[in-house]
Amino acid sequence: MMLSFNRLFLFLMLGFFSLGAACFILFLRPYDFFFSQKAILEEGGEIFEMWRKPEVKLYCRVYLFNVTNAEEYMAGKDDKLKLQEVGPYVYRERLEHEVLQFNANGTLSAVPKHPLSWEEELSEGNKEDDIVYMPHIALLSIANVVSKQSFMTRFGLNNLIALTKTRPLARMTAREFMMGYSSKLMTLGNTFMPGWIYFDKLGLIDRMYDFEGDYETVYTGADDVTRSGLIATYRGAARLPQWRGEHCAGVRGASDGTKFQSGVSANQTILFYRKSLCRAAPLIPVAEGTKGGLKGYMYTFPEHMLDNGKNIEENKCFCRNGKCLPEGLIDVTDCYYGFPIALSYPHFYKGDDILFSKVEGLTPNKEDHETRFWIQPDSGLPLDVSSKFQINMALGDISMITNTERFSNMYLPMLWFDIRMYSLTPSLEQRFNLYLNVLPVVEKCAMYVCFVLGAALIFITTYILTFKIMFKSYKNNQNRKCNFNFKTNLWFNQEKTNNKNVCRDSVYAPCEIPLNDTESDSSDPQFEDKKPSFIKTHSEKIKELGNKLSDKVHGSVGNVKGTIKDEISQVKKAMNERKNSLISPDSERSDSGEDDDNYAHYKPVNQSDSDEDCKYLEVIDDGAEFDSSSAECERRRGAAHSNQLYINIG
Repeated sequence: MMLSFNRLFLFLMLGFFSLGAACFILFLRPYDFFFSQKAILEEGGEIFEMWRKPEVKLYCRVYLFNVTNAEEYMAGKDDKLKLQEVGPYVYRERLEHEVLQFNANGTLSAVPKHPLSWEEELSEGNKEDDIVYMPHIALLSIANVVSKQSFMTRFGLNNLIALTKTRPLARMTAREFMMGYSSKLMTLGNTFMPGWIYFDKLGLIDRMYDFEGDYETVYTGADDVTRSGLIATYRGAARLPQWRGEHCAGVRGASDGTKFQSGVSANQTILFYRKSLCRAAPLIPVAEGTKGGLKGYMYTFPEHMLDNGKNIEENKCFCRNGKCLPEGLIDVTDCYYGFPIALSYPHFYKGDDILFSKVEGLTPNKEDHETRFWIQPDSGLPLDVSSKFQINMALGDISMITNTERFSNMYLPMLWFDIRMYSLTPSLEQRFNLYLNVLPVVEKCAMYVCFVLGAALIFITTYILTFKIMFKSYKNNQNRKCNFNFKTNLWFNQEKTNNKNVCRDSVYAPCEIPLNDTESDSSDPQFEDKKPSFIKTHSEKIKELGNKLSDKVHGSVGNVKGTIKDEISQVKKAMNERKNSLISPDSERSDSGEDDDNYAHYKPVNQSDSDEDCKYLEVIDDGAEFDSSSAECERRRGAAHSNQLYINIG
């Protein structure tokens, strides 16, 4: 069934609409707009709630360096401290951002919180009450500070150490070392050096997670969605006060690990800031893969990141007070309350050889001690995090302080930690698989389908419409031709009928048939009213008809040649005698009814096509008046009488 023009027009409009939809998807990228709107941190937003209180399980895995030869080393029997790694001691970090307000400049103000809870099941049999021998942080720290003071200050400290019988290596539980332990020296130190130490207990992990008084401003992404969740200022400044220069002190654009910069390329560097690092550390992509069904780039710290100017000139700003530590250490004393703390990779991985000069038991390797971040590049979502650092004491010359002589100019490992996130939660994986894997494919498929459907509908509909228009035009032309032929035939039939009526009582000489269409057209007054287009169109048919009539007439006349020669004299004589008595056969037949007698003097003859025969044929004028209409009638009657010509021979 042929489709109607209305339906074809509807299909054509549908095709253009499909092409328009495909172009809309191609150029405007509605998915990108949709996802960018979700990435903006705004009240009640999905990504905002994930950033404010992440669903992921984040852990702090702590490994302690237990001193196994404390007595031997203190007694001078051993030249190196023998260290034994124990752990992990695992704590769950319940990260949260307490939002204070949204600012007009596209940022929000928040207080970071990182409360810890013990996870015994993940600690692989290790317990918080495990007994270990660890460095006495308070003694060694105070000794490192006072060693540069005056003699009287050193004398006072030495008396306190002797009075409290404090030793540089102390026996304690694992929890005490990590979360804080009481010390008489700490109590006296608060009195002896007021304003320096404001806490009664000193625990390394406890101090590392001290966020009291900290606040930050974070980009919401309203102005630039790629910076959503990144730090704008920390404690009201874009630079950390511990360092000089943008390279060392800048934290703007860094991530605290909750959400990284989005829309990054495969060779783009990003920043990671953690208070325990005391700096914004660069991360470079080194691999590409899939985690939890999501595309990700693996990042790690660049080579020589913990260099202090030996290999990278601009890293000299990490030298504190002009004193540069060996490569593999960064001095973070000012971030840890003035304690001589230095950070390194676990087991002095990638560190200078001098770091191993006074300790043994360290076995650095890439697989266990390299930091790795798997980050989804489009969203900045962390997929797998393992941030590993080691906390050491970088002691100077403390040989003038009681009981600390053996630790002078030592780089003393204490613990290393791994901030670990194994994977996203199942609900997050499902949501981000939908956002990052399914919806882009749906958008692309929709674009291709719209392109193909639109092009197909337009092509097919245009083809059908063109065919219908051409067919209808052809049909109209055929109808016009049929109508024209019908009217022409009707006109000829009418003319034939009229002429028959006129010629019924007329006598006409057949040889007077006009064989020229021009003569016929000019002699017939009816042709004067016809349009030129009609005459031009049918002139060929009229000429053909005239030629046929002429051939028949000449054929009939040719056969009378012999008869005419013999009887020509008799015909002339008879015609002269009967000049006044000649009458038409029709009138005689009507008057007397004797058809055979009246036609006795007429003889049928055969005709030929010879021109010689035709020239002897004459029409004898007996005095009767023949008009042109009678001649025309007789001409037509001659063509219709079965090729026979009747001649008066009487």
